[in-house]
Amino acid sequence: MRFGLGLSVQHLPEEPQAVRFREHVEQVRLARAVGFSSVWASQHYLSDPFTYFQPIPTLARLAADARGLILGTGVLLLPLLHPVDVAEQLATLDVITDGRLVVGVGLGYRDIENRAFGHDPKDRVDRFVESLEVVERLWSGEPVDYEGRYFNLRSTRISMRPMQSPRPPVWLAANGDAGVRRAARLGDAWLMNPHATLATLERQLELFRSTRRELGRSPAVETPLIKECYVAPDAATALAEAAAFIGPKYTAYRRWEQDKALPAGESFDASFGELARDRFIIGDPARVVDEIARYRERLGVTTMIFRLQWPGMDQEKVLRSIRLLGQKVLLKFLSS
Repeated sequence: MRFGLGLSVQHLPEEPQAVRFREHVEQVRLARAVGFSSVWASQHYLSDPFTYFQPIPTLARLAADARGLILGTGVLLLPLLHPVDVAEQLATLDVITDGRLVVGVGLGYRDIENRAFGHDPKDRVDRFVESLEVVERLWSGEPVDYEGRYFNLRSTRISMRPMQSPRPPVWLAANGDAGVRRAARLGDAWLMNPHATLATLERQLELFRSTRRELGRSPAVETPLIKECYVAPDAATALAEAAAFIGPKYTAYRRWEQDKALPAGESFDASFGELARDRFIIGDPARVVDEIARYRERLGVTTMIFRLQWPGMDQEKVLRSIRLLGQKVLLKFLSS
């Protein structure tokens, strides 16, 4: 089992942003030193009430400090972007990372983002499917002719193909059942979201696997999962400190209507204790070991990506979580 650091690229606007970015560099260096195998950066636009470091320049800057680690977009909002730009930018990033890029992509769910880019939110699924097809064809390095509803190309060849052959792995994020089936059809893996409960993920993972079987596709090599995670020396401290920062973040998600994108039966309208149950991994190292083992047993997770920081959380708490994970948790799984 491998572990990734999901950078919390959202911050409070009154904080010095350059300082916050330098803290991400420090986090990546420590994560590499204690046994993490990947680093991830996500994407949103218009992220009020938070700032947001965009993923491609973030990962390009961090590549030198993450030497030997996989770098991943977790995730790019593909329907908002033009596939020629995506193909060129990610091919460049794959070369910068010496062929260690994983491309995580998703639909997004916020109407405000789609409208700001001049897109009808109702078109996002079709835009996503077309864009992914165009990006993958462009990565061949050969001239591409494509006539779709949203994108039209004539003998279009990108300036540099990716280092990986035939292309970087593509992991599709999805919340709802239709998205999970789409991930089974179009992706190399389904990147499981951090918001749904274990029971929902278990049901949807079987849907992903059965859909691939029905389509005659081979089983996915990777079973990746993103998780909100917070580790402290004792369980009471972990729960209290996590609640102070994760709680406001999920209040913002409700404002963004993130929970409306979740499958039936899932909601963020709950107390923090109810929200955390079977959804977040919070506790002392012993509890965190038990929780990771439970997800591995129930889902067969191969890569677990931890989000260890939320807006307003100070650096020392983040570094403490990374150290505790490296010294007391990850070693129990890295050789198993």
